[in-house]
Amino acid sequence: MRKFINPTLILEEKRAVILFVWLFYLVSFSYDFFYSIILKNFINGQASQILHGGLGIWYFVIELLMIPFIIYCLKKRYTFRIKYMIFIVYTVLNLVNDFVVYYGNEIPYRSGSIAELLIVLFSPIFINTRFFWLVATGSLLKYSLLGLILQDQTLLLPMVLLIVVSLIAFILLQRFKAYVNTIQTTFDEQLEGIVKGVVATLELKDPYTRGHSQRVAAYSVMLAKKINGFSSEELANFNYACLLHDVGKVNIPDRILMKPSRLNNEEFNVIKTHPTVGAEALSGIKGLECCLDVVRYHHERWDGRGYPEGLKGEEIPFLARITAVADAFDAMTSSRSYRPAMSLTEAYSQIINGEGTQFDPEMVKIFKKVFPQWSAYHKEHSNSVEPTIKGGEINENS
Repeated sequence: MRKFINPTLILEEKRAVILFVWLFYLVSFSYDFFYSIILKNFINGQASQILHGGLGIWYFVIELLMIPFIIYCLKKRYTFRIKYMIFIVYTVLNLVNDFVVYYGNEIPYRSGSIAELLIVLFSPIFINTRFFWLVATGSLLKYSLLGLILQDQTLLLPMVLLIVVSLIAFILLQRFKAYVNTIQTTFDEQLEGIVKGVVATLELKDPYTRGHSQRVAAYSVMLAKKINGFSSEELANFNYACLLHDVGKVNIPDRILMKPSRLNNEEFNVIKTHPTVGAEALSGIKGLECCLDVVRYHHERWDGRGYPEGLKGEEIPFLARITAVADAFDAMTSSRSYRPAMSLTEAYSQIINGEGTQFDPEMVKIFKKVFPQWSAYHKEHSNSVEPTIKGGEINENS
């Protein structure tokens, strides 16, 4: 399943992860290097045993082996996984190393690393509550397990220090979230105003499509909710995309857009430019990058006979496949300059008949489940109720 993920958020997550990785390796290896020198030159042989015991060189080898996986995740855009991998691997590595060094020995506990505190303290930069709690509780759990196994009270000191640092990190996280939420709310309000303004302009140009964008957005979001797995932010972005799916029609001459009869081939070719024109028009607007696939590809067909690129099957972006069903349904059940509206029953049949040809078969299956909701919404928000058209096929001019 392809979802909307705001490119700006992806970029910021990537920047935060790269900063986090650099800090982790810089602090971890610098600490281990200087700590080794201090142990070797200024501390007695008993303490030096700590350095050369445990996992030894394999401790550093395992840390270095994470780097290829980090690079792979960055290339594949699995950026969100990197921070979890670093924390889990590093925590387990320290737990095993400390267990090997101290279990069964009478050496007082003198382990721990500033890198552990760094991970906790810098966890708020991701503005991810789940990751913060994983880091805070995971680190405390590690020392709790060591304390139970080793029966060493000196482990209370790093635990207290971790609790203090975790409280500081929690306060920072809450402040970051408050700032981000304020900025996001302001941005959403401005973006909503832009979208509504563009839609209103389009509807002034083509009165026959008045309400079409809103209905397509409503139908699409209902279908997406039936699929599950979408966050509220993703659904909000999807709603914007559907509202703007026909924005390219502002470039279509009125004589074609409102022609009272069927279009000839030349006129239809002009109509077919509107997805590309719309996507290009929105491509420069900050915050609407996530709308481009729906705008550009909502007229593609499952069998590859759609436009503008003739994509086939799963080549078509997932959310564009949802929008295609909603767009066709509303086009059929609304009046146009060249024909009256179909009945809900006839439109339902046309969608079912389009399974595997015009529409994704999975989308049609979900359409059957959500159809009662669409029917209720149509009866409440339809711009017209016209006699049934018998026969015919789905008009792709819409």
